[in-house]
Amino acid sequence: MPATPAWPPQSTPRLFVETPLHKGVQLRVEGAPAHYLLSVMRTKPGDPVKLFDGESGEWLGIATAVNKRDLMLDVTELLREREAIPDLWLCAAPLKKGRIDWMAEKACELGVARLVPVVTRRSVVERPKTERLRAHMIEAAEQCGRTAVPELAETVKLPALLRDWPAERTLFFADETGGVPALEAMRAARRPAAILIGPEGGFDAEEREAIRALPGAVGIGLGPRILRADTAAAAAVSLWMAAAGDW
Repeated sequence: MPATPAWPPQSTPRLFVETPLHKGVQLRVEGAPAHYLLSVMRTKPGDPVKLFDGESGEWLGIATAVNKRDLMLDVTELLREREAIPDLWLCAAPLKKGRIDWMAEKACELGVARLVPVVTRRSVVERPKTERLRAHMIEAAEQCGRTAVPELAETVKLPALLRDWPAERTLFFADETGGVPALEAMRAARRPAAILIGPEGGFDAEEREAIRALPGAVGIGLGPRILRADTAAAAAVSLWMAAAGDW
């Protein structure tokens, strides 16, 4: 007797929506998401779509009215509860287009709870395009099965970040002049936590001293090789997740 196929199939498309989801919601999909479902995935009436709103978990939607440019989805059941989110922020200097997009994607894939763009003296970008960064994180969440999207904070200058820093949150900063080996420091420190990554040219001496003066700040080293800022961000987040037991 043949096995019953899994439902919904593994190939079912996933879609992030801003509408709060619950059983019985009827959702109209328009614009780029509708183009993806209709033209790329060839969605027909009765086809399933996995939906998530970042808050309530993953839901099953069934296509009903399918038109040329939009379609309706009936939300029928909860497939998965919202994931547990490690309480880690990534605070990072904005990088050139492409590099910061990659960093935002990886922050989402690796499980970061919050991404904070931080302008420093050597930053080459003063104000990143937050709509584009959020779009990259949403796409990453859709593709890698996350049921939450990291919060994207407003861009802040480094002095303001340090001035308003919450006392209960450890701040690990990648110190190119040397620091405690990252994994060792992260295993020993309390949580919640954040990781601060500087720009391509690194922090200047005055900035470094200001960070070190912050209670709870810990300078960390990321090995013997010089890393690009986006690589350093992914490496540091990965180490923290391993130390926290998320991996």
